[in-house]
Amino acid sequence: MTENLTNRNREDPPIGAVLVVGGGIGGMAASLDLAESGYRVYLVEKEPSIGGTMAQLDKTFPTNDCAMCTLAPRLVDAGKHLNIEKLTYSEVLSVEGEAGRFKARVLKKARSVDSAKCTGCGSCMEHCVVHNRPHPPQVEPVGESITGEDLSRVAEILDRYGRARSGTLAILQDVFAVFKWLPEWSLRVVSVELGVPLTHVLRLATFFKAFSLKPRGKHVCTVCMGTACHVRGASKLVEQVEREFGVKSGETTADLNLTLETVNCVGACALGPLVLLDGEYHGNMTSTALDKVLTAIR
Repeated sequence: MTENLTNRNREDPPIGAVLVVGGGIGGMAASLDLAESGYRVYLVEKEPSIGGTMAQLDKTFPTNDCAMCTLAPRLVDAGKHLNIEKLTYSEVLSVEGEAGRFKARVLKKARSVDSAKCTGCGSCMEHCVVHNRPHPPQVEPVGESITGEDLSRVAEILDRYGRARSGTLAILQDVFAVFKWLPEWSLRVVSVELGVPLTHVLRLATFFKAFSLKPRGKHVCTVCMGTACHVRGASKLVEQVEREFGVKSGETTADLNLTLETVNCVGACALGPLVLLDGEYHGNMTSTALDKVLTAIR
């Protein structure tokens, strides 16, 4: 379907209508600024939803802030703003005229569903007659030892969620809780049993920082490196653990006793510098206090 977006007729006085092409973080920010200034904004995005590729990022330069923490508020504001009309899954075919007097032709691609009634439940995907179920080969990775007990534990988790594709993320979380990491063979089993592409499972496993594709230690020491903790000497605490256990940040000791990691912020700035050991918070840490905390796992 082709839609005409006309700013004004030549005989009429100018009105405030703006066409923004691209619904990424820049397009949303521009649309919100213009909409708040009183302009009617048509936001055109070629993908089925706005947001762009920023959601795929872990951190943003130069502040290392969480990408989704920056993106989410703009997604919500742009989605509900009355002055912004979202034309997703659409492309601009042509723009004619000049500033203040322009006409744009936008192609709105067929969705096969009524977008006004869509709630995002995913029911249409489950009942779509054009549905390809992948059948990835069951290839056992070389170099990984898989026991019958391990396979039974994964099978139990799959049965707990009825082997439903909608439970993929929850299943990975439970597998991670059991093994403390995500072995490659477990990802292949999840892919085959749920009938989802292995690439989709890998995207989930690599997108969330809480997951790990490498074996983690029996104990996990996490040092907050947010601004408040950093200025209070958090980097010295990291160096102290590195020296004592012979590991770098993001590594695990050879005996799988300890994994050292850093995070940007845990939201407890008043307790900085902050160290988490196996999920337990230890605030206002000093070198001496950290030495006492680590005594139990030496």
